[in-house]
Amino acid sequence: MALQSRARTERTTPPTRRTEAVVEEMFERQRTPASALPDPSPLVLNLARCVVEVIAGARDPEQIARWLEPAVYTQLLARAVLAARARHAKGRRATMPTISMGSCRIDQPTDDAIEAVAIVHTPVRVRAVVMRLVGIDGRWRATELSVL
Repeated sequence: MALQSRARTERTTPPTRRTEAVVEEMFERQRTPASALPDPSPLVLNLARCVVEVIAGARDPEQIARWLEPAVYTQLLARAVLAARARHAKGRRATMPTISMGSCRIDQPTDDAIEAVAIVHTPVRVRAVVMRLVGIDGRWRATELSVL
């Protein structure tokens, strides 16, 4: 009888703060080392191209949202809206820009992050797209992004 009452009290005992914290930590976003991730070069070049296309109004920002952190996505969305307003004020339509990719430079300041710059050539100007990619949950995600 004593075993049954002990088993009942163990099952009905509410979880402690420590166990709740451990469970939350298990389901939080986990950093992934660069050695466990694929080569970031193709992602850097494609992401730079897509960002320029989003700003030009030729691509929907949601198409690249999976590779961006929410704050970076919000910044890109705001920039795309400003560019759309400027195009509208000048009476221009959004068109697919002619893009050729230039050089790409990647540096790894920490084990789970890279910093990269990709040069994007358009007929009107040359832009540099600078980004910081961090390994999160087994894939690269942009935590910082800037178009110069």
